Amino acid sequence: MGFIKVTVLQLSGSITALATPFTAAGDIDFSAWHRLLDAQLAAGIQGVVVAGSTGEAATLDDHEFCQLLRSAVLRIDGRVPVLAGTGMSGTAKSIAMTVLARDNGADAALVVTPPYVRPTQAGLLAHYRAVAEHGGLPVVLYNVPGRTGCDLLPETVAELCSHPGIIGLKEARGDELRWDALYPLAHSGFALLSGDDPTFVRAMAGGASGVISVASNLLPGTFRRLCALVQAGELAAAQALDARLAGIYDFLGIEPNPIPVKAILARMGLGTGLRLPLLPLSRGHEEQLFALMALCLHLESEAT
Repeated sequence: MGFIKVTVLQLSGSITALATPFTAAGDIDFSAWHRLLDAQLAAGIQGVVVAGSTGEAATLDDHEFCQLLRSAVLRIDGRVPVLAGTGMSGTAKSIAMTVLARDNGADAALVVTPPYVRPTQAGLLAHYRAVAEHGGLPVVLYNVPGRTGCDLLPETVAELCSHPGIIGLKEARGDELRWDALYPLAHSGFALLSGDDPTFVRAMAGGASGVISVASNLLPGTFRRLCALVQAGELAAAQALDARLAGIYDFLGIEPNPIPVKAILARMGLGTGLRLPLLPLSRGHEEQLFALMALCLHLESEAT
């Protein structure tokens, strides 16, 4: 199977890395899932990621992955792109998951650098080319070395960004030197997307086309507004609004993602917990949680 060249899928703006709601029994809560999707669409979100790390993909079996993705594709009905998290530690498994995502309606695959195995840069080149050429979907590279133990370097991205089956990069490193090396690589067929909420406004101001966000699970309208402000050149207004989110960004990092975001979503009636080995948010954060939930609701009311 050769790669599929897609020229119409251009990723930009605010894209949400969706959490997966569960019931008290630990099953996928499809009612909450549909309400989460509807809220994202109503707020003007410009894309979603299903079964990424925020979606606890590692705890989903293949049947659940297909159910979750297919239900999102049907609910969204082509209104925004649907990306599926398909990156695994092995190339063959990544290709198989990407084919599965294609068969269940995904528009693109978000493929994280292989966790734990720590390939060389040459290994990453071979890995991503194989997934792009045999997975049947456009590929978005995903670099998050703090989780995977593997750093996709800008010089490797430079070799991959011209591949017609590779359409973007989600870069979760927020340091300016990394972004300075990446900005020149963006072109009409290759989008740079921030994967770091606290620094995404700066990244977009420098030339990134959007963000794949955790916080936008809670703040889809606010993130849509932030992206629109940056795209309109209203950087001071974007920075002022972004500064109001500092406490939310801090809280979402107080324990490993997606524990904090799911704690707030649960208080909003969207799911009840996580799957092991993740545990609910530790006691002692409740007062802060409710204060930040109130702030989220207020900001969202302003964004409408």
